[in-house]
Amino acid sequence: MKLPQSLRLDLPAWIGLFCEQLPKMLESPEDRMAVAISLSRQNVIHDSGGPFGALVVEREAGKVIAVGVNRVEPANCSSAHAEIMALSLAQQALASWNLDGAGRGELELVTSCEPCAMCLGAIPWSGVRSVLCGATKTDAEAAGFDEGDRPEGWVECLAARGIAVTRSVQREQAARVLNQYARNGRTIYSP
Repeated sequence: MKLPQSLRLDLPAWIGLFCEQLPKMLESPEDRMAVAISLSRQNVIHDSGGPFGALVVEREAGKVIAVGVNRVEPANCSSAHAEIMALSLAQQALASWNLDGAGRGELELVTSCEPCAMCLGAIPWSGVRSVLCGATKTDAEAAGFDEGDRPEGWVECLAARGIAVTRSVQREQAARVLNQYARNGRTIYSP
């Protein structure tokens, strides 16, 4: 048996039109979160992955650098979370593994749900300087998702690394997507 020698993770086809319709700048945290929630909702509607969406934006200007949605099931890849997709695509777009040194000013990760244990681990090494979160770990777990073990003081841990975290931005709207996904009997992937 020949072992795999490459990995390719693609966003779904509908993302192209979605991005074309985005405003040039997303000025407020609410504008940014509305896009993350819309990504999560569209991913469910199009049956192209789990109910999570994320984007990376220039913190001051609000220019979108990359978007991501959960692709775990379609890609058969447990690490294809929305945050990982958005961060990885931003790094590709800016040709830098370190988003803090990519010459675009401070970058922000906007995610429809607080990071799970895996995505939390990726944030400090990505180079983003802030994170906006919609739904909470509790909301995701109430829908049935296993978010993993996350330190109680995770926000303070990121702050100690110079990464600001804002939680519960449009939490109710973000949690609604998770709840609808679960009520519709969709796959809740957990170990």
